[in-house]
Amino acid sequence: MIIEPVINGVVARTAHPLGCEESVLRQINYVKHAKPITLGPKRVLIIGGSSGFGLAARIALAFGGSKSDTISVSFERGPSEKGVGTAGYYNNIFFKKYAEAEGRIAVNIHGDAFSKECKAEVVEAIETYFEGEVDLVIYSVAAGVRPNSETGEMLRTAIKPTGESVSGAIISLEDDTWHEVTLTPATEQESEDTIKIMGGEDWENWVDALINVESIANGCKTIAFSYVGPEITHPIYLDGTLGRAKIDLHQTSHSLNLKLANFGGGAYATVCKALVTKASVFIPGLSPYLIALYKVMKAQGKHEGCIEQMQRLFSDKLYGNQRIPVDFERLIRMDDWELDASTQQEVSALLDQMNSDNFKQLGDYQGFKKAFMQLNGFGYESIDYTQPFNLEDFIPEESD
Repeated sequence: MIIEPVINGVVARTAHPLGCEESVLRQINYVKHAKPITLGPKRVLIIGGSSGFGLAARIALAFGGSKSDTISVSFERGPSEKGVGTAGYYNNIFFKKYAEAEGRIAVNIHGDAFSKECKAEVVEAIETYFEGEVDLVIYSVAAGVRPNSETGEMLRTAIKPTGESVSGAIISLEDDTWHEVTLTPATEQESEDTIKIMGGEDWENWVDALINVESIANGCKTIAFSYVGPEITHPIYLDGTLGRAKIDLHQTSHSLNLKLANFGGGAYATVCKALVTKASVFIPGLSPYLIALYKVMKAQGKHEGCIEQMQRLFSDKLYGNQRIPVDFERLIRMDDWELDASTQQEVSALLDQMNSDNFKQLGDYQGFKKAFMQLNGFGYESIDYTQPFNLEDFIPEESD
């Protein structure tokens, strides 16, 4: 069959296996030639390691100097009569292929990270493959729904402002058009549900579960990924439901830090730079900001994708130093280049001029869309997407 890109609005409906392999290989190649990670962890658990920052962290730690063995949890969909499956499904397969070729342990666990059953399966895998302990726990879950642990009711993430309505533009990747939208304020229930899904509760549940079964090694660290952004994005992000969830995540890092201090370790929320992700394209106002930011930072030679940020995080900040550099809120700031005053001044000037007629010319829309396409295995010049192949022969029956 021939797999073509199918996009509905800002949602990709197809993924290309060969492009996913190319993406994994390019990230592996980058970290092999970047500043190496020294004194890194050897046994790493990544909750949400199939795409984005989670996958990049896994690649950086396995191939970027640390030579880490990894267990990754993700909830992905394989090929079936309903479709070709998700990019994360193929990313897992190809990461495992190349990691094992270099002698790394690479375990892919498919499951709902919020469930007790999944946590139990991970604990069993840690016993089997890691001699019962982990040195680093990475929490990288961006979910739209989760079950209420007490009632079983499905809670849903609401990307909304709080207090008053906020207007902003969403760019449809289906037809490359700019759409102004207005979001009404979230209800208190919507805010609380978003905090339960995107905040720190499940991160803490994971660490508590590992502490309870004595799976935390001496010196173990844990990190979770966050975003703060510049003032221009605060009305829809930091001051909205997502921002409230991230503040909860930051607060959770403090309580976890106290718990891991008993093991000589620590917990940190890591604030990353704004990037094109499957989640970020949904946020009104963020897409125009991203295409302006990409334009400015590429011109400055400071643009970073997920893999560049993760290699820098582990080589420059989390490992190899006597003291981990944090700000006054104990946050590790990987957004330091993004929030540079001169960078933000140039971005703001671009945004002031940008509208539905000129956004493709003023901003880096081409780079923005290419980044989105490559998340799903499309947009690589080295791949002939017109060539058919048998999906059943190409994909093994099981990823592990």
